[in-house]
Amino acid sequence: MRPPNQAARDQLVSVLGRMPRASAPEIAAALSISIRSLHRLLAELPPEHWVCAGQSRRTRYARTRALRGSHAAVPLHAVDETGQAREFSSLSLLHPQGALMPMQESLWPVPPESRDGWWEGLPYPLYDSRPQGFLGRQFARAEHQRLGVSPTPGDWNDDDIVHVLSQSGVDVSGNLLLGEPAFRRWLAIKMSPPEPVPEKRLGDHYLECAQQALRDGVPGSSVAGEFPKFTALRLQCHATPHVLVKFAGAGGSAAERRWADLLVCEHLALDCAASLEDVTCARTRVIQHGDRTFLESERFDRFGLHGRGALCTLDALNNAFLGAATTDWTSPVSQLHALDLVEARTVAAVERLQWFGRLTGNTDMHLGNLSFHVEQRLRLAPAYDMLPMMYAPLAGGEVPPREYTPPLPLPAQREVWNVACASALAFWRRASNDARISAAFQAICAGNHRALTETAEKL
Repeated sequence: MRPPNQAARDQLVSVLGRMPRASAPEIAAALSISIRSLHRLLAELPPEHWVCAGQSRRTRYARTRALRGSHAAVPLHAVDETGQAREFSSLSLLHPQGALMPMQESLWPVPPESRDGWWEGLPYPLYDSRPQGFLGRQFARAEHQRLGVSPTPGDWNDDDIVHVLSQSGVDVSGNLLLGEPAFRRWLAIKMSPPEPVPEKRLGDHYLECAQQALRDGVPGSSVAGEFPKFTALRLQCHATPHVLVKFAGAGGSAAERRWADLLVCEHLALDCAASLEDVTCARTRVIQHGDRTFLESERFDRFGLHGRGALCTLDALNNAFLGAATTDWTSPVSQLHALDLVEARTVAAVERLQWFGRLTGNTDMHLGNLSFHVEQRLRLAPAYDMLPMMYAPLAGGEVPPREYTPPLPLPAQREVWNVACASALAFWRRASNDARISAAFQAICAGNHRALTETAEKL
């Protein structure tokens, strides 16, 4: 004689898979059983094979999907500014797609549709943590065989991202540590950290790091528009010994000379942008050693040797809350203000910073180049990657001439344009007189200073 509800028992897993995030009445109706019987059948399943979330009538159920053969939830830790870590959530992948990761016990803002922890894909903080850019491709090239993923991070699906982060996501952007293996690796480093490099050895150390980055990195990445870079620990510091170091080539070609000029310009541009109200900038310095130019940038998601802070790009916030098809900064930040996620003064600061970038020839102000500290409200993080990218060499290494035409404001933008213009003029003036910049590019900067001055006088 068949046990009671055996047909429902046999179909339960497949029904959960076909009806993700369904309510108990919906699942019970599909199985032709009572809600009480459904709860009894769920209790018979391995607990890691299903999840539920939501209070009262919002309670929903889903079947989990395996990650590399395991259905177990992946713990998520956050490291605070003192270097202490706490587990504040866990990630369960859902069948056939999506995830459950409650975030009520954190300061991360959550879209209304995810208030109970349900996400259509991965939660947006994890997308920001994934390896990307030059360093991400360098990591993937070195570790893809060990991790069983593509050597190209852009090819990774959600499962690949979770697997990589849970195994090796130790020194990612922000303060999240996903998975026990990554947490244990972070803890081991904390217990026995590497020694920061003293100032007298820094130049030689950076030369060695640059050679290793080029040897182990991705061929052609710099000529495609991205500076090669590496991370380092140095002894002399302001808030943290953790730095990100970009570098330009030592071959003496026109393209390499231009990249070196642009690194110095980035340092100057950030220094000038810091004069804008409510705008802070990454703390940088230029080091020239062994025919190479290095731009050292102190990480603003790190505190001291072990502390970390939560960080999120405008790109991730836009994808999670807005879905706007734009590369403009001010518009999505204004929408985030309408959602009460940022203050009005933050919108004004972003508008000033965006105009400064436009007036200084920065043609690479995508949404990933603006970030926020995750606090009670999102707070604008220091500016970074602010440089006149309109003068970057082409992919083939050519350095074509470019004509600088200052963008003009609409009548309502005139006041903020004038404020940004003053800082942009200071940048072009300093760049035109900086001996670390080639004479040819100094002349270009001097011409741009004249052009912007004339434009301002005519408005």
